[in-house]
Amino acid sequence: MKHDLAANKQRAIDFYRTAYLGEPAKAVATYVGAEYIQHNPLVEDGKQGFIDYFEEMARDYPGKSIEFVRAVAEDDLVALHTHQIWPGNEAYVTMDFFRFDGDGKIVEHWDSIQKVPNESRNGNKMY
Repeated sequence: MKHDLAANKQRAIDFYRTAYLGEPAKAVATYVGAEYIQHNPLVEDGKQGFIDYFEEMARDYPGKSIEFVRAVAEDDLVALHTHQIWPGNEAYVTMDFFRFDGDGKIVEHWDSIQKVPNESRNGNKMY
């Protein structure tokens, strides 16, 4: 099956941005397929688990921001590399992977998050 890689990259970004900025139900309704498999152990499996998690995050951490540094697509997967600023000016790097179905809908998610340290032994940027 051939996937529209550019479209899937944009869908992943739009999905994440919509949920992250406080509209997770809209993100799910617009961008998620018939199922949603979640691999983050802090989030319940399924669509409602995703919605609940992001509603809680919006309530508990208002004013956060996100920058999409890069998006990479291959076959049915899209990887996003983001820079997030949370209240208290805490910065985080995330890497998210989304699997798409044949209709261009997100059906599975994996992620990793890392706080940006104040110091680095190697002096390299996080991006």
